Amino acid sequence: MSLISLARHGRAVALVVGTLMLVPLAAEARPGGGKSFGSRGTFTRSAPAPTNTIPGGAQPFQRSTAPSSSYGNQGLGAGAAAQAARPSFARNMMMGIGAGLLGAGLFGLLSGSGFFGGLASLGGLLGFLLQIGLIVGAVMLAVRFFRRRSEPQLAGAGAPYAREAYGARPDAPQPASRMGGFGGGAAQPATTPIQLEGADFNAFERLLGEINTAYSNEDEAGLRQRTTPEMFGYFDEDLTENARRGVADRVSDVKLLQGDLSEAWREGSTDYATVSMRFSLTNALYDRKSGRVVDGNADAAQEVREFWTFQRESGGDWKLSGIQQAA
Repeated sequence: MSLISLARHGRAVALVVGTLMLVPLAAEARPGGGKSFGSRGTFTRSAPAPTNTIPGGAQPFQRSTAPSSSYGNQGLGAGAAAQAARPSFARNMMMGIGAGLLGAGLFGLLSGSGFFGGLASLGGLLGFLLQIGLIVGAVMLAVRFFRRRSEPQLAGAGAPYAREAYGARPDAPQPASRMGGFGGGAAQPATTPIQLEGADFNAFERLLGEINTAYSNEDEAGLRQRTTPEMFGYFDEDLTENARRGVADRVSDVKLLQGDLSEAWREGSTDYATVSMRFSLTNALYDRKSGRVVDGNADAAQEVREFWTFQRESGGDWKLSGIQQAA
């Protein structure tokens, strides 16, 4: 293969990569899009206790409005909005580079040098490869930098309410009963351990279905009623983005297969409960105009494992305050 052919092949590959950078990737369908976001009160920066349903534990929150300075963590004071913006900056940088490569080719074409002009000599080829290497290196460094800054940190071993605080103890209080699909694990010691009743587990199972239904129907009033303001804000962002992209996220046939209590505790007048759930659902993204499926599978059920955290004020109803993916 001649140098000119090699150069043209390299430029073609670079243009293809640059063009792909301009195409937004379809997010995983279903409420939350497979991400971890929300809050668990005092224990937002600590992992929930593993259960029989999800023995591997949970991923840390990717987005949360809970402050972290009091738990010995730094770098998260900018809040959830800043965390969400950092990956977008890196993505926009790559899109700009792709557009630049495409623009360079068009300029060469308009100037009479051809779309691959300037690469006929060995010096031109080496210069082109050097530019590509520098661009790729800069993008990789930028992506790593923003990815590190966007990842939340867990509380350290010696920090207040560290992971060891959730260790199982023989005298740990037991929930009164298990109803619906829940069973197994014990409430772990936290700020003030509380006991849950069968009605609480029924409420968790009911909310699992109602929240998915409200999200599928784009029912903002229904979501606001069943979630905390923080969680409603995240769901509303997803629905707004779906509308902007011209797609609709539809969920059906939600069925709880297995559930366990991870932790239940009280902070002041607020009760919290983190439960692990294994459930099935049918989910797909549809094009709003044509009705064509653009992501997911409308004919086959998928199985999901997540930790859901609920909270309630004294005498109030349980509301969803956080979702964490299985580790």
